[in-house]
Amino acid sequence: MGPLPGLRGTFSTMESSTLSAQPSQSDGLEAFPQKSLDPGDIAVLVLYFFFVLAVGLWSTVRTKRDTVKGYFLAGGNMVWWPVGASLFASNVGSGHFIGLAGSGAAVGISVAAYELNGLFSVLMLAWIFLPIYIAGQVTTMPEYLRRRFGGSRISITLAVLYLFIYIFTKISVDMYAGAIFIQQSLHLDLYLAIVGLLAITALYTVAGGLAAVIYTDALQTAIMLIGAFILMGYSFAAVGGMEGLKEQYFLALASNRSENSSCGLPREDAFHIFRDPLTSDLPWPGILFGMSIPSLWYWCTDQVIVQRSLAAKNLSHAKGGSLMAAYLKVLPLFLMVFPGMVSRVLFPDQVACSNPDICQRVCSNPSGCSDIAYPKLVLELLPTGLRGLMTAVMVAALMSSLTSIFNSASTIFTMDLWNHIRPRASEQELMIVGRVFVLVLVLVSILWIPVVQASQGGQLFIYIQSISSYLQPPVAVVFIMGCFWKRTNEKMVHLPNSPRW
Repeated sequence: MGPLPGLRGTFSTMESSTLSAQPSQSDGLEAFPQKSLDPGDIAVLVLYFFFVLAVGLWSTVRTKRDTVKGYFLAGGNMVWWPVGASLFASNVGSGHFIGLAGSGAAVGISVAAYELNGLFSVLMLAWIFLPIYIAGQVTTMPEYLRRRFGGSRISITLAVLYLFIYIFTKISVDMYAGAIFIQQSLHLDLYLAIVGLLAITALYTVAGGLAAVIYTDALQTAIMLIGAFILMGYSFAAVGGMEGLKEQYFLALASNRSENSSCGLPREDAFHIFRDPLTSDLPWPGILFGMSIPSLWYWCTDQVIVQRSLAAKNLSHAKGGSLMAAYLKVLPLFLMVFPGMVSRVLFPDQVACSNPDICQRVCSNPSGCSDIAYPKLVLELLPTGLRGLMTAVMVAALMSSLTSIFNSASTIFTMDLWNHIRPRASEQELMIVGRVFVLVLVLVSILWIPVVQASQGGQLFIYIQSISSYLQPPVAVVFIMGCFWKRTNEKMVHLPNSPRW
């Protein structure tokens, strides 16, 4: 992509000062003064909130939500396009915008392999796994395991494990990522920003159930794509297109880094997805074989994803939604990873900082500031109005991901754990428990955020994958064996007064 009309001159001074001139201050922080949202941007953001709440409340009134199926599966009446949009929006939360751009700024394009791997897994969901789940008439993934194996130990254990995964790799990460953006744009306290976001998100999640989540996801997918394409255009224009990015990325060094240290240096293989099998940060055998198992868990057995497909009116609409999501999974490389690399070129003293004291001042994280790459682009490159739109995009990404996880986590807790504790619970009791559990989940996730903030050298997406690689493969193997090998069974242990255990 070549420069956009009128933008090349705007950024010529920025490029030369970024790549050659040394800041007059010793730490380089004042070379790029912090910007915040103008009143026009805030007006756009407020309009967005009203629009999303209107859609959420409309879907709440329009759909039947006073039954368990109506609340947790949207009545099973969704057509393919909101299902596909919700699959994409549930996957691509603010953690993706912040994390993929941050890892792109830090290490290059290799992180996009996670996204391309998911493209094939989402198709496996619709054509291989979903017919099995539909035939079993299940609402949750632990329920499928209970029906498949007969006992309760596996289903209860994995239900608890699902909730742990949601807290450690989904909810707290997305809340932290969204709060980073709001902190950078509005200069609010991190936890104050989190509480504000949660108040709006919980309003229509608790009230409307899955139907409200899916319809608002469809709206937010459109907003995310429009805003991300606009920022991508501005980003490539700022560095002279792809060729300019390839030339300038390797020169993007923080002026405050130690001369004799390798810390803060761009990787030589930054533009390679398939990297050395022995010495690289992401070896190609790991991409081809190691990633496939966690990817299969996420797209084919995770409650958040499968629940959207189960809400489709029939298998054909579920397949159409998966195809739509697969096409959209090609976009994160261009919409998030490359702009993150551009951000390092334009703002190396901040995005690529390697001094813990300076990083603490820049982004309140001494481990590194690569995760501010995307917010930095939004605040520095875009004009008034578009900054507000992109802030809405980030909030949309956060809200769509959080609402999906909240609904799915409450489904698992209510249908698998609470039903096990109180098998005679009424539908009204189950609905109340599902709503209250969302609030408990939020509180626990907030307490985990400081751990997320300090992990993995400030690279949010690497933190997500590090935790996922430990927790997800065993669950994936249980589902694969249960679905495709009839001889797999659960060892029955007979305890007093409990023939099932």
